[in-house]
Amino acid sequence: MNNKILIVDHMHESIIEMLGDSGFRPDYRPEITRAEILNIIDQYAGIVVRSKTRIDKELVSKATNLQFVARAGAGIDNVDYQEISSRNIKLVNAPEGNRDALGEHTVGMLLTLLHKINIANREVKQGIWNREGNRGWELKGKTVGIYGFGYMGSAFAKKLRGFDCTVLVYDKYKTGLSNEFIQQVDLQTFQKQTEILSLHVPLTSETKYLFDEYYLSQFPKLRILLNTARGEILSLKALEKLLGSSKLIGVGLDVLENEKIDQLNLEEQQIFDRLAKKENVIMTPHVAGWTFESYKRINEIIVSKLQKEGLAHVR
Repeated sequence: MNNKILIVDHMHESIIEMLGDSGFRPDYRPEITRAEILNIIDQYAGIVVRSKTRIDKELVSKATNLQFVARAGAGIDNVDYQEISSRNIKLVNAPEGNRDALGEHTVGMLLTLLHKINIANREVKQGIWNREGNRGWELKGKTVGIYGFGYMGSAFAKKLRGFDCTVLVYDKYKTGLSNEFIQQVDLQTFQKQTEILSLHVPLTSETKYLFDEYYLSQFPKLRILLNTARGEILSLKALEKLLGSSKLIGVGLDVLENEKIDQLNLEEQQIFDRLAKKENVIMTPHVAGWTFESYKRINEIIVSKLQKEGLAHVR
């Protein structure tokens, strides 16, 4: 019986014991290169990845004994799902592991922008005591639109319950989402009424650059835009134009189109530099779901799902 698992990214140290207790033989090699993976992947029944390695046709064709791919996180855009499905390879991911972290981070970004916390902090540390210039806005009474209502969108909605704001939800593929705290609406209503837009859709061929200049123009009341999903669903060029219109009062980005910010091309660098200079734009390095708690919890979710799928061999 092949019970070897290749772990190709840095994980919380608990993963070794958890997998071992489930009857696996984990091979923890976070520094491994793609070329090295291709050379040895045929020896393993499973592979655990974050975002460093793309699970594509090239890799899967060499993974002759692979039974499953475990994505340590929520997004699966680095996995060719059609390819692994055609070879009866199962996929497990762990959106439950970091949804609370992402929900809190998104709220934090929103409150920072509304109350100008980042600007006020910088000014006070520079000896500037400017109360009027740092007057903020309350979240109470505002209309927050959550675009996409999976694990992450629903977690953000849950965190908003105590703020007395109106929460609208649009999800193309789900129905029956309304409850005492949220209202599911059609796209036209969502666009017409949303003041604070938070993006929570995966990166697919359908959503890639969905939020371009035209699409964003359909939100007449939009004042704050938050993206903690995937960078490539939002065109930064379109975002910059929207900011130039003085329509937006704040933007929070945890993800970028190209997150290798030391390898941007000329146009990407110019757009990035201009956005970085704007005080009403805050950026974080794809850490919305990345907390000390979620780091371990993701392991627990992955191992639990492997057991439920009948892939583990619990001692």
